[in-house]
Order: sequence, then structure tokens, then C-alpha cells
Amino acid sequence: MTSAFDEVAVRHWLVDYLVTNIGCSPDEIDLDAPLNDLAVGSSDAVVLTGELSELLGRPVSPIEFWQYPTINALARFLTGGEVEPAVEAPVNREYGSMDEPIAVIGLGCRFPGDIHGPDALWEFLAEGRSAVSQVPPDRWAWFDDGSPEGAAALARTTRWGSFLSDVDAFDAEFFEISPSEAARMDPQQRLLLEVTHEALEHAGIPSHSLRHTETGVFAGACLGEYGYMASTDLGQVDAWSGTGGALSIIANRVSYFLDLRGPSVTVDTACSSSLVAIHLA
Repeated sequence: MTSAFDEVAVRHWLVDYLVTNIGCSPDEIDLDAPLNDLAVGSSDAVVLTGELSELLGRPVSPIEFWQYPTINALARFLTGGEVEPAVEAPVNREYGSMDEPIAVIGLGCRFPGDIHGPDALWEFLAEGRSAVSQVPPDRWAWFDDGSPEGAAALARTTRWGSFLSDVDAFDAEFFEISPSEAARMDPQQRLLLEVTHEALEHAGIPSHSLRHTETGVFAGACLGEYGYMASTDLGQVDAWSGTGGALSIIANRVSYFLDLRGPSVTVDTACSSSLVAIHLA
């Protein structure tokens, strides 16, 4: 690093960047305030790391923005000064779990890479494995209409992605759902039923113990292509098509199966889609 980029110079550069690109007022910039409070979001941090990498002539990681979240701390770190990285506030363990307003007591999950459950996820992360693989051969079969235009469009699609395993496998009988209804259910509904049951097992809560309780179900979901694709052939539309393809019913699948009496809410959302919380009264 050249002497032109000492701590003061980098600090001034960061202030100028925030004023020019983020729209901050120079009078409002607190050098010890978190960058997040200065309207620097995740996408801004990624762009800013590229600018700093070019300026300093070495790679700068977005992670450093969270470890050194203020202008002063970041400038000192980037110029070789000693600064303690930000750490989470210590947890006060004087209170028992019954005193916590919210507590996560059970987890269930499905992720690409054949990950079923939190233990498998932790092992996957600890080993640094990748869930990216080639697209399954039948992935785009539904879109292949046999025309040259369709073949050309499919040829331009990516060869790589991350995919859930056995997404078509579902024990309808266990969840007291008829085979004809299960065939019309969006895979998001099926997966949520399975993962919720596993989360309750992980928490050590018998599902029957929640019957008639004020337990709430809150789910996030995004995109309903399954219902759209299943309704293109009008001859296949039946009594189960409406509920099977509706995003709004995803949380209700869980509350109905468990016979709950609390609120059931599904939010159409992107970044938090496929999340569900079971709130025990």
C-alpha cells in the first residue's frame, strides 16, 4: 500500500463516496456510526468493496464491512491499524428460557445437496461442500414443445443450479391427504408439511399435543408456477386445483393438519420465502 492511502486518506475517501454515491449529507456523517445507519445496504457494500479493491490495489471482502462497521474502524483496518472486530453483544444467561419473549426450540429444513435437517446442514457447511450441480435432464421437459425455437431457447439456459432431492416424494397418507389432492398440491405445500413435522420432532413436541391450542403458523412463500402450469390443461382442473396451487393456503395446510386455533398467515415474499414459524402460545 502506498503512503497516499493512510488512514486519514481512506477515511476522507469513504466520506466522499458516501456523499457522492449514497446521498449522505457531510454534516450528518458520524465516523463512528454503523455504515448501515448511513444507508449503506448489502448491494452498496458489494459495489464499495470493488471500488476499495481498485483503490488500494488488493482484494477487499464485503465481510470486512460487517466486522469493521464504521468509517473509523474500516479505515483503520484497511490501512493496517489495529482494531477489534465488532462482536455480538454477550447473551445474558441469568434468565431461564421461560423468560424469553421468543425462543427457537426446534428446526427442520430442506436444502439442495440432499440436506434434510439442521444437523445435515451444519455438516455440509463445516465441510465446505457445494450444492451446485448440473441441471437434471428432465428439468425443462415441460417447456420443450418440439419446435426449433423452443430447442434454441432451452439451449441457452444455464447448465448449472441447486436442486432439492426427491421433491416429488410425499407421504400423502401420513398427512391424511388423498392421492388425487396430493397430485394437485404445490411442492411448497408438501415440503412445508414435512419440514414442520420434523421441526416439532426436533423440538420434542408431539404434534397431537398442539390440537385446539392457540398456536400460530406464519409462512413466507414466493412464486406459484405449479398452479399456473397445472391449470394450462383445462381438462385436468378439478376440485383440488384451486387450493393446491394457491400460495395463500400454505400456512393453512399446517394449521389444518395439526388442528390449531391460532392465526395462520402466508406472506408472498422473496428473500424470506420458504420460511415458516410455529408460534406456540
